Amino acid sequence: MKKLIISLILLTLIASGASIKAQDRQDDRLGLPGDNLNLYAVMKLFQESKTLEDFENGLNNPDSRINNLDLNGDDRVDYIRVIDNVDGNVHNIVLQDAINNSETQDVAVFTVQRFQNGQVQIQLTGDEELYGKDYIIEPIYGDDNQTVTQNPGYTGPVNGQNLTEVRTTRVEIGMWPLIRFIYMPGYVLWRSSWRWGYYPPYWRPWKPVFWDYYYGYHYNLYKDYDSHYHRWNIHRYDRWNDFYFTSRRSYSPVVYSRVQAGNFRATYSHPEQRKNGEAMFIKTHSDQGRRPVVNSSNNNQSVRSGSQSTRRNQVNNASNTTSRRSSITGTNTDRNASQGQNNNVTRRTTTTVNNGSDTRQATGQNVNKDQTSKQSTGKVVTPSNRRNSKNVASEKSKSKKKNKKTKEQEVKKDPGKQ
Repeated sequence: MKKLIISLILLTLIASGASIKAQDRQDDRLGLPGDNLNLYAVMKLFQESKTLEDFENGLNNPDSRINNLDLNGDDRVDYIRVIDNVDGNVHNIVLQDAINNSETQDVAVFTVQRFQNGQVQIQLTGDEELYGKDYIIEPIYGDDNQTVTQNPGYTGPVNGQNLTEVRTTRVEIGMWPLIRFIYMPGYVLWRSSWRWGYYPPYWRPWKPVFWDYYYGYHYNLYKDYDSHYHRWNIHRYDRWNDFYFTSRRSYSPVVYSRVQAGNFRATYSHPEQRKNGEAMFIKTHSDQGRRPVVNSSNNNQSVRSGSQSTRRNQVNNASNTTSRRSSITGTNTDRNASQGQNNNVTRRTTTTVNNGSDTRQATGQNVNKDQTSKQSTGKVVTPSNRRNSKNVASEKSKSKKKNKKTKEQEVKKDPGKQ
């Protein structure tokens, strides 16, 4: 019985722990200033950049919407400069914020380590004052022994979401453009020259947004972030404490005091603005925004309507053709005469006779050339016409003879008329 009770308690604790973890990941809220600089987005920007100068410019570009830090409380986003500290074959690339004229605060640090075989590993650690202890982001490594194929796809639940987990290798990381740049033989160590009060000409600080707006915007990108990167809790660089944390880390008493006083809590005071952040993401990422749902039934109905319209048009066209043919052949045309006959043989011909409006129809008959020629002149020769022509000619001949005799008789009676 005791074992059963203990088992139930353990199951309850595990379930509650999983629920808390899912809830934490859903909001990704730390309750610390680092909430306003998404390190997943910073890692992605680093992967896509070509040089450290390019990376610094992108980090401070308002259009990227990555930097939302205001550590000194002046209600303006702070400029983040980039400094590279080299330890043998390891680059410690620091993201640093100038709080005032005398204090700076490290925000996060990239540790990039290249091995003798050319493979490279990278981690991004948030400063514990801003993110808590051991907040580490890194790519999802396929296998530490490098025995797996590059970029194998794992499909399954990741942080409560069904994602395709893209695993990578240290060989691939060595091919990132910025990493290739910093390991070039002619690479000049990058240390940003900008400091408090001296910034690039393009830099125009803007008013920070509330955290829920910031999170609402980046929430849409977490599916991509979680597919490529994950949280880790161990520093792979074994000189992290000796080289960086105890000797080179920069921290600000002003930031520490403001964190202890809870001055950053006000950034969480407008949860209703999360929708505004989501709307901004959709506006600026139209290709990744919500897509309209395709209704297959409506599409089928449209296809059917189109087919019916096409059939109606075909019927109307056929009707119009028939009507045009009827007007050509005339009202006395026998429509049944052409049924069942070949179209090449059957033709309707209208013949007009000068003596009247008689219309003749020739259907499927062979007409000789003489008749066709005479029809083209508008006259038809028939036996009755021939007889009428002979009678007219004979009557004219008789009339001429009669007139001639009458004239001769008149001349005899009166010779002076000649």
